[in-house]
Amino acid sequence: RAKQWYQRRVRVMTGFKLNWMNLRDGDSGKVLWQGDDDLSSSEREHEARVPKKILKCKSVSREINFSSELEMKRFRLEQRVFFKGECLEEWFFEFGYVIPGSTNTWQNVIEAAASEQMIPSSVLNGNIVIENAFFDGNDEISRSRVRLFYV
Repeated sequence: RAKQWYQRRVRVMTGFKLNWMNLRDGDSGKVLWQGDDDLSSSEREHEARVPKKILKCKSVSREINFSSELEMKRFRLEQRVFFKGECLEEWFFEFGYVIPGSTNTWQNVIEAAASEQMIPSSVLNGNIVIENAFFDGNDEISRSRVRLFYV
């Protein structure tokens, strides 16, 4: 039974791909950043160059496009934001059921902290790492880290 569970987990992991992601101003819908690297790959720390004006948005909409070869019953994302190695924020997102052989787009809106609580981009630049852990239920599919640079 454990071997069968492990083999399925490996198949889900190898059949999962993050095709692209974008960040939009939550009010206007304007795309502020888009990347098409597979940010789910845990082989290295990724980098993203994001416009600093994103820190002035009241909310940010994140759109993720992903493909999965296998069915997932409870696809979800745990996201943690680290500043100089210390976890500042964490969010938990549920997508739910994923059809086998499908490509899906998933959008979430993230509300910004109050402007007086925002750290300036010059301090954040290169010091923010976002850890994304994707799961099917309690089974981890991938865990990756993206270092942000504000331009």
